[in-house]
Amino acid sequence: MLSGSAIARVLLLILVAALGAVLVQYHWQTSAPPPEPPTVEAPTPVQPVAPAPSRSTLQAPAAPPPDAPAPTRADPEPRPVPGAPEPPIPAAPPSPETGSPAQAEDEIAAAEANAGPRAVDGVDLNTASVEALNRLKGGGAIGRAIVQHRPYATVDQLLTKRVLSRAVFQRIKDQVTVR
Repeated sequence: MLSGSAIARVLLLILVAALGAVLVQYHWQTSAPPPEPPTVEAPTPVQPVAPAPSRSTLQAPAAPPPDAPAPTRADPEPRPVPGAPEPPIPAAPPSPETGSPAQAEDEIAAAEANAGPRAVDGVDLNTASVEALNRLKGGGAIGRAIVQHRPYATVDQLLTKRVLSRAVFQRIKDQVTVR
């Protein structure tokens, strides 16, 4: 059980800590620059809408003469709405060089079949430079640690030698190799 004087000291210590926290909070708020107000774009003016024609005044639009230039749209390109899905990209018409899309796919398949063996993707852990290892996507500055623990027989030795954490290893394991 605590004596009365010990309880008084604990309460005094709590009061001093609270006062210190309040002073730090006040100093932090007064020393920070005020946040800049957000910029607001001016609203675009609303174009008046013409009244809808009655049924009695509806007529078929007159066809433009064949030598007349195509009408151009006065409105600017529509702006994409944030969060809206991207519109699909229309397929390109077949060019005279490639013919139909099926023919182009056949040419690609033939080129892949005639190509030599693909190069092994990945950075070699035993020969790559520190800069090349640091450029691995999702790895950060890991090059020096990898170089210090060379040589490696397998990629898994990055974990068994405790060079990288499991999270970093999972992000880079498909980008590295050992030859």
